[in-house]
Amino acid sequence: MQIASQLEPFFNTALEEAFGLAVLPVPRGVPQNLPEDVVALVAAPMDTAAPRPAGWPFGLQWIQLVTSGTDKHPAWLLDSVPTATARGVAAQQIAEYALAAMLYQAKRLDTLWIRGPQDWNAGPLDSIAGSTVGVVGLGAIGSALARKLLALDAKVLALRDRPVPTPIEGVEILHDIAALLARCDHVVLAAPATPRTRHLLNRTALASAKPGLHIVNVARGELIDDDALLWALASGSVGAATLDATVPEPLPAGHPFYTHPRVRLSPHTAAIGRLSRYALAQKTAQNHQRWIEGRPLLDLLPAADPTQSLT
Repeated sequence: MQIASQLEPFFNTALEEAFGLAVLPVPRGVPQNLPEDVVALVAAPMDTAAPRPAGWPFGLQWIQLVTSGTDKHPAWLLDSVPTATARGVAAQQIAEYALAAMLYQAKRLDTLWIRGPQDWNAGPLDSIAGSTVGVVGLGAIGSALARKLLALDAKVLALRDRPVPTPIEGVEILHDIAALLARCDHVVLAAPATPRTRHLLNRTALASAKPGLHIVNVARGELIDDDALLWALASGSVGAATLDATVPEPLPAGHPFYTHPRVRLSPHTAAIGRLSRYALAQKTAQNHQRWIEGRPLLDLLPAADPTQSLT
């Protein structure tokens, strides 16, 4: 009995050595001809338009996604056997990325360092303490970030689409994106990509932004209208953008985000690291044990699907 994995050797080694599972490394993309003794697949993102392979789902009994959302997987993969998301495994790591981006902006780390006495011109630095930060989506990532921000004495606002009380003491809940943007020094996008969140940051919303707003996207590129963001950067309603997610990925050569002086791009890497991979390995092992015992998988679709709301 084996688990097929589309992830890197570190993850596979953790499954084998830390959790005693037999792992078969397989290429990323559409699975092909898995052996009969493979009961589970750790599935990386793949082309959502890819056709169902012949023989699917082979001998698979369950699937562990490496993402918390489902928008990077074809429907036939999600609908075939019980499928679990990776909700929460990278929350701390992504929250740290967002916090680092805000500190980078506040402390002017791109221009702060000097090379000689001719550069010795002290200037004011901003602070996270006393600033107002908006968090769009208060799921695992947004909650982890909110707690870190509160510890640094920031004022934290959160956008949620459900009329429920705040789950984190000290976080103020808003239900209107324009109202959120108007009050914030930084806004972090941590919501899933759905038809309801597509182009959440559009020209109308960005026109309401507090001048100089810093936007951090650790979610999906679909949440931002790129043309609207470029307009907002040119008009000054947005001061800077740190983007770990774009659409498409990668952006084509010549896209203005690559060379814009107030846009910082990273290759959708905030979630990737030893901490999050080990947490995913642990979750995979827990789900394998639950499957053996006949219990429901952790974060099983569709009940735990985090793509259905801002949370």
